[in-house]
Parts: sequence; structure tokens; C-alpha cells
Amino acid sequence: MAEKKTSKKNTKKPAKKAADTTPAEAESKEAANPDMGGEVAQPMLRILAQYTKDASFENPNAPESLRTDLPAPSINIGIEIGRQMIDENTVEVVLMMGARAERDGKPVFLCELEYAGLFSFAGIAEEHIQPMILIECPRLLFPFARQIMAEMTQNGGYPPILLEPPDFAAMFRDEMMRRAGQAEGSDTVN
Repeated sequence: MAEKKTSKKNTKKPAKKAADTTPAEAESKEAANPDMGGEVAQPMLRILAQYTKDASFENPNAPESLRTDLPAPSINIGIEIGRQMIDENTVEVVLMMGARAERDGKPVFLCELEYAGLFSFAGIAEEHIQPMILIECPRLLFPFARQIMAEMTQNGGYPPILLEPPDFAAMFRDEMMRRAGQAEGSDTVN
């Protein structure tokens, strides 16, 4: 039996000319290398992870507090935002939410949640980083934290707490005004 020999020709594909690239490819290369006449990359915010850091539900006077013939308790809601820079382009943002219900000065329930997200960002101007961290990141986390709070109160035997979305922009402005007031107060000499 004779062996068959096959030969392969060395064929090279012609190099792509500038006219052969698609507009999307050209735009992508320009965005990646702004020195070549392209614009600066678009701002990017990405959620890397979302997770519950801590959750607690206390029902200290159950089953007495669960009676339906009692008046509805008063409920105080608190929301705070924490942040921790992981590196220059990654931040952990934590929504700290609490609901404290009381009736006649006695605790009915206490629901607390720390819900966090790990975010990466790029192409964001320095002056926009803090507003992004304290407004946009919490806004993205809130629907998930709200659902967990509703489930915890419902699982505790009460109607679910359906929190209205807070105005994170107003919270940010208030915090900046508070800090400015503190800075002014520390600048004055008595």
C-alpha cells in the first residue's frame, strides 16, 4: 500500500486594511486608545456582587404582640449608607436599614439589615465619584434590600414592610451640607 502524502500550501490572509474594519471595531479601538484621536471611554459602573452582610429580626413580645385586636404599632425606619474603597476603582457600598416597631412604649419588633454591593467603575470624573457611590450604588441595591426587609417582617408574623424608595440624592446633599457646616465650625477660633 502506498502512502499518501499531502502538502499544505502556506497561504496567508491579506492584512486588513483600514477600510476593511467595521465602524464598531474602529470605535472600539479609538475608545481603548484615546491618543489615536478617539474620545475618552464612556463612564462605566458595574455590579460585581450583591450580598447580605447581616440580618436580624427580633420579636421580643411574641406571641402577645401578634394579637390582631391590638392597635397597629408605630414604626420608625432608618436608612444609612456605608462605603469602603477596596481599591481605586472598586468600592463596597452597604445599605444599613432598620425598622423598629413599638406599641404603648413596648417593642413589638426590630428588623435590621445590612445589604451590600461590590461595584467597579471606570471613566468617571473625580468630582462624580462620591455622588455615584452615595446615590447611584444605593439606588441599585435598594429594591433587593427592600424585598428582604419585607420578607423578614412577614416571616415574623407581621404585614410586610413596603418601604418607599428614599431620595438618595437629597440624602447626599444633606450629608455634604452637614460636612460643610462641620468644616466651617472647626475653622472658627473661639
